[in-house]
Amino acid sequence: MHEMGIVLHLAKTLDETAAEEKLTKIGSVTLQVGEVSGIMTDLFVDAWNYFKLRHPILAESELRLETIPAVTWCDSCKSEYPTVQYGKICPKCGSEETWLVRGNECIIKEIEAEGEE
Repeated sequence: MHEMGIVLHLAKTLDETAAEEKLTKIGSVTLQVGEVSGIMTDLFVDAWNYFKLRHPILAESELRLETIPAVTWCDSCKSEYPTVQYGKICPKCGSEETWLVRGNECIIKEIEAEGEE
């Protein structure tokens, strides 16, 4: 379950951000997760809920997930198409000369927090 490893890395990043910005409480974290990132969102949320109870600055935080649709580019016909629906073969020209443009990311979009007065 690599979701726990990602949550641990996320928590480390949030700790560093909290220290730099003098934050005392994180209310929510919004993550953008690519549709083909390999992250199983239900397991990710479970890992977050388990970990946050053991991490004081995150104890009352809410995790918000946004999906980034997977899009593939075709070098042959110079067009984009939805990756999940069509896979590696371009539905417009049948070419396999394709590559993923987006959809495998995991990005911290927003952190809502309270800081020292």
